[in-house]
Amino acid sequence: MRIAILTVSDRVAHGAAEDLSGPALERMAQEGLAAAAVLRRVVPDERRLIEAALAGWADSGEVDLVLTTGGTGFALRDVTPEATLAVIERPAPGLAEAMRAASVQVTPHAMLSRAAAGIRGRTLIVNLPGSPKAATENLAVILPALPHAVELLRQEGPPVAYQHARPGEHGVSAA
Repeated sequence: MRIAILTVSDRVAHGAAEDLSGPALERMAQEGLAAAAVLRRVVPDERRLIEAALAGWADSGEVDLVLTTGGTGFALRDVTPEATLAVIERPAPGLAEAMRAASVQVTPHAMLSRAAAGIRGRTLIVNLPGSPKAATENLAVILPALPHAVELLRQEGPPVAYQHARPGEHGVSAA
């Protein structure tokens, strides 16, 4: 699995703090997902820069999974979910829902997470919290589902169009 990690933090981007979450997620991805490649980048809390990084990685075809860390809370500069929602083509709300459901068992502050997840092309994008502890705890929740998600996205061929069944076929009622 080819993974990219985007740390979203003004302080880290400007050299005022060390990126602790990105490396923690990288270690976990290498161990838990047997990541073949891990790309990492740091950007400040600027929506256009986040969008450009996410879209660039997804459109390159070089990564299967993009994990973001940071910018998912209530602070005015926390715009990672908005940037993610702007670039995805299909939402994957179950991932964020599972992370929040598990995290609220640890802290009531998990209810303040605005993390999003979705698909762009054949790349899955998932927002994680900014702290190393919360980021790795949240990744641990969804880790078991990620290999299958990536496997489904890698399947060759065009998407199969939904075809309406005629009444009486495949359990469709005539009523």
